[in-house]
Amino acid sequence: MRARELGIRIGLLEPGELDAITDVPGVRVGHTTLVSGQGPLVVGQGPVRTGVTVVVPHDGDVWTEPLFAGCHRLNGNGELTGLEWVRESGFLGGVVGITNTHSVGVVHDALIAQGARSHGRRSVFWSLPVVGETYDGALNDINGFHVKQAHVDAAIASASGGPVAEGNVGGGTGMICHEFKGGIGTASRRTAASDGGWVVGALVQANYGSRELLRIDGVPVGQEIPTSEVPSPWDEEERLEAAEAAGVANAASAASSASSPSSASRSGPGGGSIIVILATDAPLLPHQCERLAQRASLGIARMGGIASHSSGDLILAFATGNRGLSQTAGERDAQLTASAQMVVDRGITPLFQAAVEATEAAIVNALLAAETMSGRDGITAHALDHERLVDIMARYGRGPKTLARRANLDGEPGPKGGPPRFTIG
Repeated sequence: MRARELGIRIGLLEPGELDAITDVPGVRVGHTTLVSGQGPLVVGQGPVRTGVTVVVPHDGDVWTEPLFAGCHRLNGNGELTGLEWVRESGFLGGVVGITNTHSVGVVHDALIAQGARSHGRRSVFWSLPVVGETYDGALNDINGFHVKQAHVDAAIASASGGPVAEGNVGGGTGMICHEFKGGIGTASRRTAASDGGWVVGALVQANYGSRELLRIDGVPVGQEIPTSEVPSPWDEEERLEAAEAAGVANAASAASSASSPSSASRSGPGGGSIIVILATDAPLLPHQCERLAQRASLGIARMGGIASHSSGDLILAFATGNRGLSQTAGERDAQLTASAQMVVDRGITPLFQAAVEATEAAIVNALLAAETMSGRDGITAHALDHERLVDIMARYGRGPKTLARRANLDGEPGPKGGPPRFTIG
């Protein structure tokens, strides 16, 4: 289920055909999802709730033909490798990977190996791939290192330009968002024809945020569904860890002392993280890509993200509107110059709006696609209930029931020709 399928419209711009990052021509997405085991955590065995997601930036040789790119750090308690070279050169070269915190290394190495294999042993090849992470240790055996090179290869092999699987898939399998089940989400927005008609697509791995701060289209959904009603998996994890630390004799008092943590200021991984990948077919230069990446922060903020101290909120933006920039990623290239176009300043503001709206909508889609998941030690991340969400949205004048409610407020006939129904509050 996605926001538009529920009748929830995020922002003012229209989405692309798929409402996904793959609306940008040439962009492909693939996942490998790993789910096995249940019950108590046994490091190295499970339960396993993890995976890897890849974004292939264009339809050419991504390892030797870079794209203009830029990045932004909202809060830096996280990892998105390769950004120093993106900042220095303005180029993104290669497949982008997203996984869990402790699998960045294996995914990084697997991407390099995949690129090297694709160019044969005789060719000189180097790569500084971009790999992002968020923490899935509340649900997953994160120290079991279950993501392997074969899983990365499978994700690349499965990458396609069609609809993108969302929720409990790929790198998002074990993720938590605003203390509901989170994961992978995607969306796109298209600027008006008079503004270029360009597409901005977003893909997120959402694993951040407190319940009380969650807002959807401005509606304080998190306050309407508090953790006292739908429990938080972070609270479960903290109670479990406190009990284990205190020992069996003091388990009851430890659980009580940890029962009401300040979710907005968590010092552990529960502070959360989010990785955002933005793609556009607009002809942007690197500094413009950086500016676009910054605007994704506003989409996170509109959802209630505050970039807490322990959060890793990292954003990459790339543009496919300039191609053929280098045949060999900048070195050993016979050509001395390359032609490039850029969007003029007055034309970039609509792209900023598209980035904000696509990011916000992608996070909503991640929440809506995610399903309730129980992981290690029985810790459970509950899905956001769709019907409950629609009812809450309607009470605040949003969502699919709004028109019907407004009709009732205007005195439209009630059911079966009865007196008008007025629903207030």
